[in-house]
Amino acid sequence: MKRRWVRWLPAAVIPAAIAAGALIAPMAAGAADLPSKTPSDVLKLVAASDVRAFSGTIEQSSDLGLPSMPSVSGGGAASSSSSDASDALELLTGSHTAKVYADGPTKARVQVLDQLAERDVVRNGSDVWLYTSTGTKVTHVTLPSRTAEKTTPDASTTTPAQLAQRFLAAVDDSTAVTLGDNTKVAGRDAYDLVLTPRTSATLVGSVSIAVDGATGVPLSVQVDARGQSTPAFEVAFSTFDPSAPSADVFAFTPPAGATVTEQALPAPGSHARASDKGKAADHPEPVVSGSGWSSIVTASVGAVPASVTSSPLFAQLTTAVPGGRAFSTSLVSVLLTDDGRVLAGAVPVSALEAAAAK
Repeated sequence: MKRRWVRWLPAAVIPAAIAAGALIAPMAAGAADLPSKTPSDVLKLVAASDVRAFSGTIEQSSDLGLPSMPSVSGGGAASSSSSDASDALELLTGSHTAKVYADGPTKARVQVLDQLAERDVVRNGSDVWLYTSTGTKVTHVTLPSRTAEKTTPDASTTTPAQLAQRFLAAVDDSTAVTLGDNTKVAGRDAYDLVLTPRTSATLVGSVSIAVDGATGVPLSVQVDARGQSTPAFEVAFSTFDPSAPSADVFAFTPPAGATVTEQALPAPGSHARASDKGKAADHPEPVVSGSGWSSIVTASVGAVPASVTSSPLFAQLTTAVPGGRAFSTSLVSVLLTDDGRVLAGAVPVSALEAAAAK
């Protein structure tokens, strides 16, 4: 269970602290005409799903209790760190839209649609292109041959399916699995699979996953925070087509006049083992305490860089608590202690403080 928690913790943390990437939208209401199934049947439907080619539009919305994004000014390293954090915060507030395309494990495209521009990540075999339409800079990454055969990076990492799998992989006796009323998402009939923690010690109230009745693909994920009337985090397809996109979608040519930066990723296993061992000694593996939804991950990270702690954004997002500073949202809390530890979990800050004191 501890290893599974470490795997799916980002499913709760990323919406509150990352992201990465994840992109979301409200589930569409409406009756659905589907054969009667049990929760176990729907879990098997998801497990048996083998949709490898698709396209669609994904919508995101979140209500994590974060403050309005502050403006960042000034220069230097501290300003750069603040700007990066501000960009991350922007992805966790309001609503966002992206178009996704996939055709097997090595062809994918994600277009994040901003108000006046778009950001593209395109993968075609061993070639990965990163491009922002408002700029003239393009990054081209060449994947090693062994990596190019694998499924990362993959457009599915930004879909409800990827987020749903993180939650479903951790289902055990700590979770009640039920079915809500059938629904419609992206015009498709779907089962509403509901995961409810059996403990009140977590910030998560429930997780609802809309499962396409025809393909078994999770079409939306809604995470409700305990005691909050509106969903804390939602990601869903507003359009979904389980067929192969045109090959032209994955072809990318840098715009005229753009500056192309070439990057190559190291082949797997090429890093020095001695260096890795040294890093492992400096930063031991995270420790998991508790179980299920109320688990807490503790990691030793050393001193937080001054470029981070001096940032106005850091001061606004965190609160001083005995022995450190805390960052909290409606779904997850993070505690940075003065002695160089980071504690995180889908629990109140008070639970992190108690764990840090042990």
